[in-house]
Amino acid sequence: MLKILLRKQLYELNSSFFYDRKKGKVRSKSTSILFIVLYALLMIVVMGGIFAALSVMLCGPFVGMGLDWLYFDMMTLLALFLGVFGGVFNTYSSLYKAKDNDLMLSLPIPTKYILISRLTGVYLMGLMFSAVVMLPAVIVYFVVAQPAFSGVVGALLLTVLVSIFVFILSCLLGWVVAKISVRLKSKSLIIVLLSLVFFGLYYFVCFNAYELIQELIMNAITVGEKIMDSAYVLYIIGDCGQGGWLSMLYVTLAVGILFVITYRILAHSFIKIATTSDKVAKREYRAQTAKMRSTSSALLHREFSHFLSSPTYMLNCALGTPMLILAGAALLIKGQSLVMLAGMIPFPDDFLAVMMAIGVCVVGAMNDLTAPSVSLEGKSLWIAQSLPVRPQEVLRAKLRLHMLLTVIPELFCSVCVCILFRPDFVTGLLCVVLPIVFTLFIAAFGLVINLKKPNLNWQTEAIAVKQSIGVLIAMLGGWVIAAVLGVGYYLLYAKLGSIAFLALAIVVLAALAAVELKWISSRGSEILRYM
Repeated sequence: MLKILLRKQLYELNSSFFYDRKKGKVRSKSTSILFIVLYALLMIVVMGGIFAALSVMLCGPFVGMGLDWLYFDMMTLLALFLGVFGGVFNTYSSLYKAKDNDLMLSLPIPTKYILISRLTGVYLMGLMFSAVVMLPAVIVYFVVAQPAFSGVVGALLLTVLVSIFVFILSCLLGWVVAKISVRLKSKSLIIVLLSLVFFGLYYFVCFNAYELIQELIMNAITVGEKIMDSAYVLYIIGDCGQGGWLSMLYVTLAVGILFVITYRILAHSFIKIATTSDKVAKREYRAQTAKMRSTSSALLHREFSHFLSSPTYMLNCALGTPMLILAGAALLIKGQSLVMLAGMIPFPDDFLAVMMAIGVCVVGAMNDLTAPSVSLEGKSLWIAQSLPVRPQEVLRAKLRLHMLLTVIPELFCSVCVCILFRPDFVTGLLCVVLPIVFTLFIAAFGLVINLKKPNLNWQTEAIAVKQSIGVLIAMLGGWVIAAVLGVGYYLLYAKLGSIAFLALAIVVLAALAAVELKWISSRGSEILRYM
């Protein structure tokens, strides 16, 4: 029975290679092989190549200074970070919130077999991510340091122990996520906030990685001494990788004990958490007068409710909103250095202000809320069609959602641009109006594309949001139009000047948006009615 459960779990882990969720059918063998090869190339060649290059950069200097253990510490921490990030939410979804938990627990199967099969999937997922870091690090170490037998054993043993420790951390953090999840009310917003925090940390590390590595190499001896003085455990872990027999014994025993404790915790709490449904707050009924909304307000509230309930929709289609706010704040805080740099280059008057206004359009184009909005109705489209409202009112609500979530942060960012660069009144006003008209054009364009090419047969919202050609066309189309504005301004500034160019761009975009809105109100409404 355990063997059957393990095969089932392995198939679930790799089901995307063999089953097309977008079309709801099994992939052909050739397609499955192609997807497997592409994924292997991504993990081994691309990601493995990145960490191999990083290992080459670190290994030589550290080995040359006799700090082999610090090299293994650095690569171990990277492997732990990547492995836990890749495994923690998989632990939560596959262990505690698997769709077949109730079915599996109702069958005459020992609970420990179900748990072991689920944990095997968690381990393999963590192993894949940690091995992408550790294996290139070990291979580079073998080539550069040419260690003795103990060094070979220690490096390979550390690779295995890191994968087990990733598994332990993923399970414990997944358990924490599961315990917290059943008590949360606004899960979607919390997921979005945590994701935004991670994205911020990720890009901060990426932009500063080279400088951090160079600084670490230059101060490696000092860093090593501090670690040995105040964090000796890290030295033991690194010494395990370079072949210290006692360190190998200590790390193996520690990981083994943590593994046993983790399994005991999961075995004790698995059934309780896996069978716990989300808590619903108990409310005492009190008679109240219902608040009447207008048709447009009710439809907009419906769109907001859907938006706020879907982390996938928020993260993939409204990332421009926080980016605009951050960009405006960055201009206020760090903008003076940009002004000083601009003062050293003989730019024409108001040139940078207009280019920054076009930059606001570029960031605003990251929002593509209308592009999948019709597809997201899915099999519930009949609700929108059966409402006692005109189809164009439903479509206008989708447009208003896009405009509200994009125009308000655009206004903030545009005002920050005007405060920083201080254009004349007319130019500044047009710099504020341009992103608004541009956003209206892009919002209507996305809705037109989605009405022409809807995907209503998705199984998860991620398919409608991420795997839609319409979403890609809408976003790339917005960036292309913004690029045309930038290039056109650069080429035509000498002849037209800032005010004339901005006025011309606003008029053209407004005319195109008017054509799109007219099509949406007529032909688009008929498409929605009979879709």
